Formats: sequence, structure tokens, C-alpha cells
Amino acid sequence: MKHVTLALDAMSGDLGPAVVVSAALSAVKENEALSLILVGNRHELEALLRTDHGRISIVEATDVVRMNERPSHALRHKQNSSMAVALKLVRDGDAQGCVSAGNTGALMVFGRSILRMYPGIERPAITKLIPSLRGRCHVLDLGANVDASAENLYQFALMGSLMSSAIHNLQEPRVALLNVGEEEIKGNEQVRLASHMLAQSETINYIGYVEGSDLFRDVADVVVCDGFVGNIALKTGEGVAGLLIELLEQAFARGLYGRFVGWLARPIIGRLLRLMDPSRHNGASLLGLQGVVIKSHGNANERAMLAAIRQAVQEVELEVPRRINERLDDLLV
Repeated sequence: MKHVTLALDAMSGDLGPAVVVSAALSAVKENEALSLILVGNRHELEALLRTDHGRISIVEATDVVRMNERPSHALRHKQNSSMAVALKLVRDGDAQGCVSAGNTGALMVFGRSILRMYPGIERPAITKLIPSLRGRCHVLDLGANVDASAENLYQFALMGSLMSSAIHNLQEPRVALLNVGEEEIKGNEQVRLASHMLAQSETINYIGYVEGSDLFRDVADVVVCDGFVGNIALKTGEGVAGLLIELLEQAFARGLYGRFVGWLARPIIGRLLRLMDPSRHNGASLLGLQGVVIKSHGNANERAMLAAIRQAVQEVELEVPRRINERLDDLLV
């Protein structure tokens, strides 16, 4: 088993370092080949760890990027923040990947500044796997770029296709553009132009437009959109999943009959809840950076943070950045 070292931005996020430390302890317990570097306030992190752990170390960072802080301000004034220091550990080879639940915009600008972009890629894109009927689908961008040009969308499609091939060993992942309809005349100018570029590509298995309802129907392996649309689609889907989980739990807790039916259906319902629970699928990749960077939900609990750590481990083990980077020169238009 390949040894992996990750840097965790322990101070960012809505719930503070206690969640990160708890997830870190769980992660090294389940994976003997994993070492973690907690980045943040040493005194606070040592108090949370309580005892020394051979595969968890601490690197001091004296500042924190706040969730409402402007990325440009963070880039100028927060170079010693836990987020920036964690990324520098990846840049310097002390860690192979970084996980942060912090400010998305700041993570993107720090990533571009510290780790740099793939040659030929203009902007990083946030992508994650979402569950579908018979598998999972990579969706990007999920919030890194509110506006995206047709060239950006083409580059997102290329990176998403390469990532899908690397993680799922697919020879020709199905790539689609998210649009307001399937007809060629639908969509804004950027989407229509991107569609034309993708249709002309000999290296991308472009299948055309898909609509929002297709995200969960195993229609495509990669779905591309700008960050404004993608973030709304993701949050809407997670909200619906959370609502259904709550309604199911209420139904099976109401009355003797409901509890009896819930007991009978427990194995099936359990699998359904695991599939739908957003915390089990926490962890989005910042594609385009020359290193593994995983963005966690800001309000991630211990289970969700653990899922993000697992995602980072998988990408390091599969050498996703290297495998994408080594093919970009030949494939970019």
C-alpha cells in the first residue's frame, strides 16, 4: 500500500478545528499508510489531540482566512494562514495533497498562486462525483468560476474527461454540457460555442446537451457547466436529498405501523440513505492545479471531513494530477 501524506487546513470551516482533528484521528486509524499534517494554531491543536500520535503532526500557522473574506485580500495579507501554509506544504513536497473546508474563492486564488496551473489551463474548476442511478457522474464547475467562457468550458470538459478516465478507468467517458434544453438552439452564446468546440474534438466523447434532471440518471459520465449554474444545481440536489432523508426518518418513526414497516425495509432504506446522504460524498477536487487539493463543505461534520480525506487519498494514490497533466499538451486545442 502506497504511503500518503496530506496537509489539513485545520482552522478553516464553520465548525472549527475540533471536527478536523476528530476526522484526522479516524482517518489514520482506518488507514495505516496515511500520515496527516494539521496546519493551524499549535496550542489549540495539541489540546484537541490530547496525546502524541506518530502519524499526525502539527505545523504552526498564525492566521486564518475567514469565510466572508475577499480572496484578493486573503492573497495579499494571509500568506501565513492555515490555508496558505497547507498548500505550501504540497508545493514543497512535504505533503502530497491538501484538504480545506475554508473560503472557496481564497482556496482557488491561493492554489493558483502557490501550486500553479497546468500549462494551457486558464482557470481551475471544482468537480465532485454525484450519485446517479447506476454509478456516479463528475460535475464541473461547482463554484470556482461564476462566469466561464466557451474556452473555459472546453477546458473543463477535457480535464473532467481525463479525471473520469483516471479514477474509473473509462476509455471514452461520456461528456455533456448542462443546458436549459437538449436542442442545439438552446442556451447562451458561451454554451453554444463550447458545444461546437466539443463536437469538433476528436479526443472528447461529447454527447451533447443534458438538462438538470439528467444529472442523476446515468446519462453522462462528465457534465460541464459554469460555476454559477453548477453550484446551484449541486446545492439544490443536496437539499432535496436532505429533505427526503428527513421525511423518511419521520415516516418510519411515526406510530407502531410506521416503525414496523421501517424495520422490515431497514436494509433497503439504509442503502438508499447512504447513497443520498451528502456528508458521505463530501469532497470536491480543484482540477487544473498542479497538486491534489480537496475542498470540503464549510459546515462539514466529522463524517463529511473524513470523506474528504478519503477523496484526497484516492487522488494521490491514482496520481490524478500527473495523469491529467501529461496528456494535456497533446489534447488542448
